[in-house]
Amino acid sequence: MPTEGELFSAVDALLEEVAASEALPPPAERKRLREAAGLSQAQVARAVDTRREAVGNWEAGRTEPRPPQRAAYARLLEGLAARFPTPEPPAPTPEARPAPAAPEAFTGPAGAPRPPIHPAPPTSPAAPASEASSASPRSTPTSYRPTARKAVAKPAPAPTAADPRFAHGPLGVLDGDGFLYCAGGLMLECPAGTVPELVEWTLAEAKLGAPRLHRSGKDSDPLIVVTAAAAGRLGLPERLEDRRSMRLPEAHKVVKQIVRAKWQLTKRGFGPWARIYRPAQGQRRQCVQLAVLPWDALDPRAWGDADRLPPGELARVLTAYASRVLTPRGSTAVAGLELMTALRPPTRAVKDDATDVWVSGPLPGSLTQAVDPAPPEAPDEHPVVAALFPRSHQRTPDEVLDEEAFDWIRDTELLTDAECAKRFAVGVDVNTAFLAAANRLVVGLSGPEHVKAPRFDKAVPGSWLVDLSGIEIDPRMPSPFTPHGRRPEGPAWYATPTVAYAAELVGRFGLPVELRPIEAFVRRESGPYLDPWYKHLAEAYKAAMADLGVSADLSPAAFLDAMAGHKSGDPGMAVVLSAIKSTVKGGIGKLRERPQGTAYRPGERWPALERPTWRPDIRAAVISAARVNMHRKLVRTALATSSTPAPAGSLMFGEDALLPIALLSDCVVYPAAGPSPLDVLPYDAEGKPAPGTFRLGVSPGMVKHEGTQPLFWAVELMEQRHNPARHIKGDNAEDDGE
Repeated sequence: MPTEGELFSAVDALLEEVAASEALPPPAERKRLREAAGLSQAQVARAVDTRREAVGNWEAGRTEPRPPQRAAYARLLEGLAARFPTPEPPAPTPEARPAPAAPEAFTGPAGAPRPPIHPAPPTSPAAPASEASSASPRSTPTSYRPTARKAVAKPAPAPTAADPRFAHGPLGVLDGDGFLYCAGGLMLECPAGTVPELVEWTLAEAKLGAPRLHRSGKDSDPLIVVTAAAAGRLGLPERLEDRRSMRLPEAHKVVKQIVRAKWQLTKRGFGPWARIYRPAQGQRRQCVQLAVLPWDALDPRAWGDADRLPPGELARVLTAYASRVLTPRGSTAVAGLELMTALRPPTRAVKDDATDVWVSGPLPGSLTQAVDPAPPEAPDEHPVVAALFPRSHQRTPDEVLDEEAFDWIRDTELLTDAECAKRFAVGVDVNTAFLAAANRLVVGLSGPEHVKAPRFDKAVPGSWLVDLSGIEIDPRMPSPFTPHGRRPEGPAWYATPTVAYAAELVGRFGLPVELRPIEAFVRRESGPYLDPWYKHLAEAYKAAMADLGVSADLSPAAFLDAMAGHKSGDPGMAVVLSAIKSTVKGGIGKLRERPQGTAYRPGERWPALERPTWRPDIRAAVISAARVNMHRKLVRTALATSSTPAPAGSLMFGEDALLPIALLSDCVVYPAAGPSPLDVLPYDAEGKPAPGTFRLGVSPGMVKHEGTQPLFWAVELMEQRHNPARHIKGDNAEDDGE
C-alpha cells in the first residue's frame, strides 16, 4: 500500500498537470500582479527556478513558460490574484483603426519605375509553425520540420525600420537552452538541433536581417551568434584543431550535415565566421551567417570581453553596432571594407535600350573593377614589384611610396629651459583621425597613368616623385613629409595630399623652394569615394559617444569631465565605441591587405588583389591627409602661442611657442604647466580655441585628453629613444590609432 506522503505527492503532481493545462492570465495581468505584490522579476525567477530574462519575456508575451516552471508560475499567479483582484476596467471607447499603408514601389537607379518588391507577409504570432513555414517556402525540402516544436515568440516592433522581413532585428545570439536573443530584449525559442535546421529555421521564422544601405546594394543576411553552450548543442567542437586555416575539416560531421541538406559553404569553409547559403533565386537570397564565439569570432582587440557578456547583453551590443554601422560579417576590418561597398556598390541596374531589359552596369562614383597599382604604390610582395627588383632588394624612398602615420620624438637636447621648467607632459588625441581625413578626400577611381615631368595639380589624385628636402622646418618640429619626422634627403614618392601641403607651406611662408615633380602616376577618373563611409561612421561614432554621456554641445571643461568616466557608464556601449573605432582603422588597412597563409610565395597574386577595393593608393592618400592635418594644427598652434611671428621665408618659431615633444599617429604630447589640456591648448577667455588649432570636442577631427604624466617621465623615455605618446595613458596601453 502507498504511504500517505506518496499519495499527497501524487495529488500534487495531478494538480500541477491541471495548472499546466490551464490558460495563464494575459501578459499585462502577470506584470500587474507581480508589481502589486512588490516583487521583482529576479525574485519570481528564483522562486520558479528560471532566469530573470525569462520572466520578463513571459510578462511581455514574447514567450510562454514550459513545464515544470509553468505549473509553479501558474500557482504563484493564482495566489497573487486572490490577494490582488483585478480592478474594474474603464468604460470602453471607440477606436479608429488606420488603413494599412500601400507598399512603396521601388524606383530604379536612373529614376525609371521598376516592378514593386512585395516582402513576404509577416506570420501571425499565434499561427502554428507549419503556417509560418508556408509563408516562407523553401526551395529544397529537408527532413527538418518546424512543426516538431512550435515557435512561441511574439513579434516585436522593428528596432530601426518598419520592414516586416526584418521585424526582429539584424541578428540573434543563441544560447545553450535554445533561446535566441534579438533586438529590444526579444527572445525567440529556437527548436533547431543541428546547423542545417538552424539555417532553415532562421530563414523561415526568425525574421532577421537588415535592409540595404544603398538602393543598388544588397540586404544584410541574418547573423546568428553561437555561444559556447549553443556550439556544443549543435555538434560543434569547443575549439578549432586546425589553428592555421581556422576551419572545420571537410570530414567533420557538421560539414557533412550541411552538404547532405543541400546547403553550401563559401571558400572560407566553416570557420569562426561561416556563411551558409543556397544560390539566390531572382531577388530572393538564401544565406545565413554564423559567428562562433568559442572560436574567437569577436577579436578582443576590437570587442574587448564582449564574448563573455550574457546573451541578452551581447545581443544589445551587437545590434547597436549593426544598426549604426553594418551587420558584422567578420572582423571589424572586414566590416569597414564591406561598408564601403555597401554604401557605394560597384554596379547598378540599367536598362538596355536595345533589348528593353534591365542589366547590370557600373555605378558612377564607385570602384567598379580591380586594377593593379603603380609600382611605387605596391607592397613588396606584389607581382609588379617582383618584376622590377630582386627579392632581397630594399626599396629606397625614390622607389616606394611610404605614406604612414607619425612616430616621432624630439631630440632632448632641443628642449628649452622654459619647457623643462614645466611639470607635466599632456597628451591629446585626435578623434578618429583617419575617418576625419577621409572627409571630402578626392581619390582615384581608375587605374594609374604614368606621366614624365608633370605639373603638380592638387586636384589630381596620384603618387608623385618630387624632392621636398629643400623645405626647412624648425628642428623642434617634425617634418610633415616622413613618418619618422626627419627631413627628407632627396626625391621620394608622395601622395597628392602631402605634395599639396608642401605647396601650401611654400606659398604661405614664402619658402625659397620650387616644386618640380620628376614623374607621377595619376588617376584621371576621381571622386570623393569615401564620403558616404565618412558620414555613416561619423554618425555612428557620435551616437555611441552620446550614449556614453558625451555630446557635441558640451563646453571644453564639461567635455573633459564627461570623458573622464564615459566608458564606465555603460560598458556595453563602450564596447560598441571600441568596435566603431576599430572599424575605421581596420577598413583603411584592408585597402592594402597583404597576402596571408604559409603557402604564399612572394611574387604570386593573392585573392585580395581581385577585388575593386584593394587600393593601396587610397590607403596612402587617407594616411597622408591625416598626417598633414595633424602637422597643420601643430603649425597653427605654434603660431598662435608665439609672441614673435615666424621670420619671412622660414618655418622657425619663437622660444615661447607651444611645440610638441612627441607624436604617435593621432596623439601629440606637449609640455604643460598643468595636468589638463586646458592648461596647454590655446583657448581664449570665452573658451574658444585659436583658429585652426586643436579643439576639444566629440566630433571626428577634434581632440580629447589622452593622458598626463610628469614631464621628467616623458624625458626619460625620450632619452632611451622610446615614444612617450605610446604610454601617456599610464595603463601600459598603446595608442589605439583612431
